[in-house]
Amino acid sequence: MNVKKRAIESIMIAGSLVMMGTIAEAASVKPVAEAPAAPTVEETATDSDTSGRAGIIAYLDQMEMGAYAAMDERLVSVEHVQAQLVAVAESAVAEPPMSEEEMLWQNRLMADVDEFLYVREAGDPNATVVGKLYKGAVAEVVEYGEQWTHVRSGNVDGYVSNAYCLVGIDAMNYAKANFDTKAEILTNGLRVRSAADPESSVITAVSTGTTLTVADDAVSTDEWIAVEYAGTTGYVSAEYVTTALALGEGITIEEERAALAKKAEEEAAKKAAQVASAGTVQNESVAASVDDVTLLAALIQCEAGSEPYEGQLAVGAVVMNRLRSGRYAGSIYGVIYQSGQFPPAGRGKVASVIAAGPKASCLQAAAEAINGMDNTGGATRFKRASSGQPGVVIGNHVFY
Repeated sequence: MNVKKRAIESIMIAGSLVMMGTIAEAASVKPVAEAPAAPTVEETATDSDTSGRAGIIAYLDQMEMGAYAAMDERLVSVEHVQAQLVAVAESAVAEPPMSEEEMLWQNRLMADVDEFLYVREAGDPNATVVGKLYKGAVAEVVEYGEQWTHVRSGNVDGYVSNAYCLVGIDAMNYAKANFDTKAEILTNGLRVRSAADPESSVITAVSTGTTLTVADDAVSTDEWIAVEYAGTTGYVSAEYVTTALALGEGITIEEERAALAKKAEEEAAKKAAQVASAGTVQNESVAASVDDVTLLAALIQCEAGSEPYEGQLAVGAVVMNRLRSGRYAGSIYGVIYQSGQFPPAGRGKVASVIAAGPKASCLQAAAEAINGMDNTGGATRFKRASSGQPGVVIGNHVFY
């Protein structure tokens, strides 16, 4: 039996006891005291010798009706009080009090999207986009609307469509179900232990500002927080960490553009650093005929004809590094036409370039590669830099 049902039944019993007491009280009252004053009976002439008896009966009937009326009024009053008590009990147990965390989420909003939700200047689908709420970003509600809600998040201030949003407790539950909880370390040298026990073995020690993911599949307590570290579950003292959901905030269109530009600059600098770190070395030259130079130049043109000169030289160096390695064919021709290695050769494109004559930069790159120049760090393979393959990035290729 649930708490609400028990409360209501208890009140009903109490009400019944009150009602029974009232009935008993009403029944024990003397009729003369409770009944209203008897009406004056006019004397009338009658030939019947029973006129006195009839008057007494009428008087007694009137007293009985008065007593019952008083009892009815008391019963109605008791029933009214009983109904009020039941209503109060139902109201008291229907909604449990919200936790502190639930209170904090009452005016928070999250976008239920796969990537991002536009934040617009006004509550209109044609209004200017001023920012974005990416998946995992939380916003504060400024004003609720039927179709659009005014929100603030980070430096973004605008309106979002209600059709794609969750608010309050729904937003809190969504955040907990879809995003990790992070534990931030507040002291240097905090030990991560193998069990929630100060005597257990130490996995590692972490410093202030380190952030660890709280382990969902392990039990945290008031004293210990279960965290993930190096693929295993460890425990840190709850006294020295703070935990919070790993949520983001909105970003303005200007901030997003600036972030993209910065990322592009960093990637360009990284590529330049990779090229510089590889350097250019002079290996021993390989004896080759004019036909070998032309063949290598044709392959370079097919693979890197639109790349800068350094990229063309790098392709030639890959062919020569294979030749020197001893793991491939023993000639330039054999390396280039080895099955499954260079698709342009197998599809006849190299032969077409030879017939038309390779361009000058590719001929120069071929000659330098044959003479031992290598700017790839000894690479024997290459692919598109966008593949994410680690290696030396030159132009649009990564050499490894």
